[in-house]
Amino acid sequence: MQRRGALFSVPGGGGKMAAGDLGELLVPHMPTIRVPRSGDRVYKNECAFSYDSPNSEGGLYVCMNTFLAFGREHVERHFRKTGQSVYMHLKRHMREKVRGASGGALPKRRNSKIFLDLDMDDDLNSDDYEYEDEAKLVIFPDHYEIALPNIEELPALVTIACDAVLSSKSPYRKQDPDTWENEVPVSKYANNLVQLDNGVRIPPSGWKCARCDLRENLWLNLTDGSVLCGKWFFDSSGGNGHALEHYRDMGYPLAVKLGTITPDGADVYSFQEEGPVSDPHLAKHLAHFGIDMLHTQGTENGLRDNDIKPRVSEWEVIQESGTKLKPMYGPGYTGLRNLGNSCYLSSVMQAIFSIPEFQRAYVGNLPRIFDYSPLDPTQDFNTQMTKLGHGLLSGQYSKPPVKSELIEQVMKEEHKPQQNGISPRMFKAFVSKSHPEFSSNRQQDAQEFFLHLVNLVERNRIGSENPSDVFRFLVEERIQCCQTRKVRYTERVDYLMQLPVAMEAATNKDELITYELMRREAEANRRPLPELVRAKIPFSACLQAFAEPDNVDDFWSSALQAKSAGVKTSRFASFPEYLVVQIKKFTFGLDWVPRKFDVSIDMPDLLDISHLRARGLQPEEEELPDISPPIVIPDDSKDRLMNQLIDPSDIDESSVMQLAEMGFPLEACRKAVYFTGNTGAEVAFNWIIVHMEEPDFAEPLAIPGYGGAGASVFGATGLDNQPPEEIVAIITSMGFQRNQAVQALQATNHNLERALDWIFSHPEFEEDSDFVIEMENNANANIVSEAKPEGPRVKDGSGMYELFAFISHMGTSTMSGHYVCHIKKEGRWVIYNDHKVCASERPPKDLGYMYFYRRIPS
Repeated sequence: MQRRGALFSVPGGGGKMAAGDLGELLVPHMPTIRVPRSGDRVYKNECAFSYDSPNSEGGLYVCMNTFLAFGREHVERHFRKTGQSVYMHLKRHMREKVRGASGGALPKRRNSKIFLDLDMDDDLNSDDYEYEDEAKLVIFPDHYEIALPNIEELPALVTIACDAVLSSKSPYRKQDPDTWENEVPVSKYANNLVQLDNGVRIPPSGWKCARCDLRENLWLNLTDGSVLCGKWFFDSSGGNGHALEHYRDMGYPLAVKLGTITPDGADVYSFQEEGPVSDPHLAKHLAHFGIDMLHTQGTENGLRDNDIKPRVSEWEVIQESGTKLKPMYGPGYTGLRNLGNSCYLSSVMQAIFSIPEFQRAYVGNLPRIFDYSPLDPTQDFNTQMTKLGHGLLSGQYSKPPVKSELIEQVMKEEHKPQQNGISPRMFKAFVSKSHPEFSSNRQQDAQEFFLHLVNLVERNRIGSENPSDVFRFLVEERIQCCQTRKVRYTERVDYLMQLPVAMEAATNKDELITYELMRREAEANRRPLPELVRAKIPFSACLQAFAEPDNVDDFWSSALQAKSAGVKTSRFASFPEYLVVQIKKFTFGLDWVPRKFDVSIDMPDLLDISHLRARGLQPEEEELPDISPPIVIPDDSKDRLMNQLIDPSDIDESSVMQLAEMGFPLEACRKAVYFTGNTGAEVAFNWIIVHMEEPDFAEPLAIPGYGGAGASVFGATGLDNQPPEEIVAIITSMGFQRNQAVQALQATNHNLERALDWIFSHPEFEEDSDFVIEMENNANANIVSEAKPEGPRVKDGSGMYELFAFISHMGTSTMSGHYVCHIKKEGRWVIYNDHKVCASERPPKDLGYMYFYRRIPS
């Protein structure tokens, strides 16, 4: 700690060294100082290992070679690991503004002390605080400091490099330019916009498209007051393009999106200019149609009024509006800032890191993971998971306001404790990389992101430890040919239980009918809608619907060797340690517009699904013959499949996730994409249809030459998983034991770099491991081929569970709305609403979308 205390002083006392002398100190380090190129990512806002920023007490250190940033607790790790000595230290100081004679703040003036281009949430125009930026070069290990930007006698290369770093833009904008909005220009039509005096007045709710029945993504034309729907997927909502058709017919250029109007502005689009624009006279243009912009209340998190107006109670109940919620601080009570429709990610990660197995796997291994992270830790999954877990669980970023601040807030009548939370921008940029949906700023399905995360955990497991094992279970599927009555039993891997909504079992059908009649009458007469009546569905009915047989479309009976009618039932071949239940609230209407079942389901705190345990083939049942249906492959894919096999590591993960989102097992999707040669999701879908009745349909992908039958994304280690001798030789040439090299390679699917990381992260390895010796002896005795490959690892147990978390969704579809998470901690429920974390008063357990249950030991 004494050495770190020297970071902010020049060694040898308080004397100041001349600029020329300090310039000479840089000479030995000149080869390591680089000027950022156009493709370099310069991190100035956030530490690679923590959520320290220039606002933090110790500031931020930017390496002048790699342009990675590190907080005070982590910069010396990077120095020791890389030998890089020159860092730019950035610090933003926040001070209370000087008060005038009357007690008010002095008049505002341009603050020339702010020169850092930081993508942060600071209110630089605050009436209460002023900011001052400070930059300096620090030379390790002696911590010499050179103030910036007043450089006179330093080498030109250093001056150019410092200027380039200070003026660089956010690295996330460089990575994902399409997901960031540029500055919106003023429309050339705004000043002289013609508005028809046709008497049109727009009501505050109940809107729908004038040419169809859509109630989402509606745009008000500012010339004639027409309300029409937008394009499909424009601004993350569905539509039939009637607003654009109207422009082509009439030529009226500007439209504003209903539901985005607030006193601060709205989303305005110019059809003629083909892009978003701003309208300086928007208040006047809206007033023409009876909309008082200054008294229009916006909705939090970018939600649209027409998304929530018909379901105000859902919004209020889930967020527990109208109740005074007590903010929570400390370890485990840190919120996540919304980056713009990132609440789906925040809710899932809060639930994930409330599970002890994930806490131990990542935060519990923090020193190892950080010490052996790759040279660019921003691009390492385990490092970023550990960083996020530590940020949420440490309490370092969730500290209550000090007593003096509370007194000042009370005196100002502003007693609103501020919770800043942490920004998961680096984590989101990495886990969503190359994924077409999660890399955008559009709203996403929390269930789809959960599966995406599980896939990443599986592929980046830490040695033999895999925390996602707690979710994995086996599903037994029984398919029966209705004509011959013969059956086939198969098993597949799954990670969540999808529970259908039994709408026909609603207990308040009369109220629903009355509400629907009143709603239609109100819409026809353009009156306010009646208070929402929500269908009440018994949980037992949903569980019964899950257990009922389903018809199998296009079932091919091996007994008849032809298509026939078939039924399928699903049961649990094993029960997971943590059961994730998804309520299938989202569906598609006849017009293919996503819709949501707005229902209340009495989800139990204690859940018993023991009766859903699989029983296997019964004595009186006869199995279907093991004959595969004919394989049909499109002609344009045959040549590619015959001439080329892709490396399993090159599987197109975006196609895999598209198929997984349709409900197919994750491993089956990986096999489909692999065996169709990365030719796209459509061809892979056809492969799934052909092979879904096969016994090994959902078994892990096993490719000869890539680890044998036991090698898979599940990391199963069998006797046939012998690593190539040339890789073993490389590791043993470094001085490691052969047994150690073999075990490390088997634990990392024969990946040399990951195997070395595994060795360094397992210092407790025993050289005389009986397991490894026995495995090698068996292999040398040529009995490898007789070994049976291990199946997916599951943690079977009782079917009794207790609810400990749930994620709720507000809005009309997964493409819009907002997610909130409730977690039971220390005996009471806590609500996690983005950066706000509070004690829950009325947890809305009946309105959830995803439920997390932990097994009760028998």
